[in-house]
Amino acid sequence: MTSDQADERATQLEVARKIALDQLAVRQRSEQELRSVFKRRNVPADVADEVIERFTDVGLIDDASFAQALAESRSKHSLRGRTRIRQELQAKGVEREIADEVLAELDPEQEREAALQLAQRRLRSMARLETQVARRRLAGVLARRGFSGSIVSSVLAEVFSADPVEFSTGDQ
Repeated sequence: MTSDQADERATQLEVARKIALDQLAVRQRSEQELRSVFKRRNVPADVADEVIERFTDVGLIDDASFAQALAESRSKHSLRGRTRIRQELQAKGVEREIADEVLAELDPEQEREAALQLAQRRLRSMARLETQVARRRLAGVLARRGFSGSIVSSVLAEVFSADPVEFSTGDQ
């Protein structure tokens, strides 16, 4: 390797490090997300591999930690169920085994509470609807958020048995 090639390689590595650090400063990223950024920014594959390997060695890139943080955040703050979280982890390139481990650690009762919280919040805007229509729409909202059928039916039963909201009878 000539001196010019060595200088160019060092420059490429420095640029790639800067790109990675800028991305990681915003939020934690999966390895695949960083590879995608490197590809968009035309970073050579061997340079990207070297930077990712180094960042993984020092703990700046850790897909297991990333998956854990994302699952907790989506479950607690975004009110999403396991199915939706799994899809998001897959889209971000987290390996299936890691995703399975992380999702197994989620508390089923916490997932149900998130579904209940979401249902109660959405139910307020459905007060003028017939009960069957509100139930169907609410079931759709919960299903799209990734909650299982058993959680959806359990939450619907609880929400509609409490029925603090007056629903239309359809006799308008």
